[in-house]
Amino acid sequence: MTKRYDADVAIVGYGPTGVIAALTLARYGISAVAFERDRDIYSRARAVTVNDWTMRIFQDLGIDERIDKVIDPQRALRWMTYDRTEIMRIEHPPSTLGRTPRFYNIYQPTMEAELRAAVQERYDDLVTVHYGDEVTGIEQDADGVTVTSTADGVTRTTRARYAIGADGGSSATRGRIGCKLLGDTDDVTWVVVDCHVKRWWPDRDFLTFWSDRERPVVDIALSAGNHRWEIPLKPDETPADYPTSAEIWPLLKALGVSEDDVEIHQHAFYQHHVRMADTFRQGRVFLAGDAAHLMPPWAGAGMQTGMRDAHNLGWKLARVLKGELPESWLDTYEAERRPNAAFYTGLAVGLGRVIKQEVSEEEQAEMNAVPESTVTPFEPPLTAPPVLAGGWIRGETGDASVIGRMIPQPITGDTTGRMARLDHHLGHHFVLLGDDVDPATLLSAEEKAGWDGLGAHYRAVRPKTSHTQGPDELVDLDEVVLPWMRRYGARVIAVRPDRFVAAADTHGLAVPTV
Repeated sequence: MTKRYDADVAIVGYGPTGVIAALTLARYGISAVAFERDRDIYSRARAVTVNDWTMRIFQDLGIDERIDKVIDPQRALRWMTYDRTEIMRIEHPPSTLGRTPRFYNIYQPTMEAELRAAVQERYDDLVTVHYGDEVTGIEQDADGVTVTSTADGVTRTTRARYAIGADGGSSATRGRIGCKLLGDTDDVTWVVVDCHVKRWWPDRDFLTFWSDRERPVVDIALSAGNHRWEIPLKPDETPADYPTSAEIWPLLKALGVSEDDVEIHQHAFYQHHVRMADTFRQGRVFLAGDAAHLMPPWAGAGMQTGMRDAHNLGWKLARVLKGELPESWLDTYEAERRPNAAFYTGLAVGLGRVIKQEVSEEEQAEMNAVPESTVTPFEPPLTAPPVLAGGWIRGETGDASVIGRMIPQPITGDTTGRMARLDHHLGHHFVLLGDDVDPATLLSAEEKAGWDGLGAHYRAVRPKTSHTQGPDELVDLDEVVLPWMRRYGARVIAVRPDRFVAAADTHGLAVPTV
């Protein structure tokens, strides 16, 4: 009998977005085949940072400790003028999501190598990667997707149930499924200068934005002894004016950096994009990462947004393929990810205006102002915990609502005294948590039947001053979870496998509709 499918999911592109898609699918026992036209990891360091949300995804995939070894903590963000006047600073508050600090510096080629190695070592039986394979066609029908690829003159045909286009900003997958990329590209060309550090200099561990109308500069420490500057060319300059490192040095010396401090490793040129696909899905083919959206680098969120796309889509695809969720659940992918990508794109554009000194002092003060009416402790948008603006949630979102928020992740204990971060105790389930009460006792028969249909678990969270009363209870050792729920007036919350709150007794505990 001929095998109908070669894999459950085909992934076009095996950069960070594609690798996280493969890891997430394999984590749930779903097979994947990936096509990567390049035989080696791209040598230039494009992304520069990851934060605690992304690290929580790594934790879910069981690779956070591995990645932690190749990244460095980030001190803070600051905006400086060339006369060394500090015009704005964002100190990173302690993380509520399970990792401190809130932000980390990375060296992308090194981190990508670790991600790929994790797939190979852990899921060699589930994930096949074809390096040097150029995808030349994607066709879909009611039952699956057929991917045609070519390597070394040999054509390969692969059959899968679904496909993910994670093939970057110039995505051919996007065009093949009839999606359009909408938006604009800035006409300014930037030179990216990657360097090896030779000696430490004062405040190197700040991520510094040198604010200037003519030469705004991004100045950031990367991990593993690397450093980067991103510098715009003037209107009368072109890449041809900077053919070698010799022409780059005057740009760095204007910032006080000399040959004593760094060795120039490489430099490249690029332009900023503010673009988004008109849809993230056509039938059985999905777009993720830069294939779906492109943003300026000012919020450090481009690569991370792609990895979050992949994780969101990956766990949903896995459960649909295993028959645990209906196919209609896949409609929630774009509903949840598009607003988040749009948020970080807007944030990046706004921060770029500060860097380019395009905002007035009044506008800048307004950006840093604490809202007059706020239920939750205020944090600037760049460091605030993530929220869902729409998708598979029930009830209103907003400052006074727990709906759509990501639950914090303190250290908790179980009934036998084992202590671990919250996600370890929650597992990979839908979980209802009750404030010092068994949440199942507060559900109607219909509500409980709905959550039972999703395989939900029910766990009381007890204060550390109380006894546990049953085998599946948690203890709020850090005194974080219960005060957080009470801040929003919630006695019961329903937490999704990706740790976002889908429902609460404040808005009704019926299972959200798709």
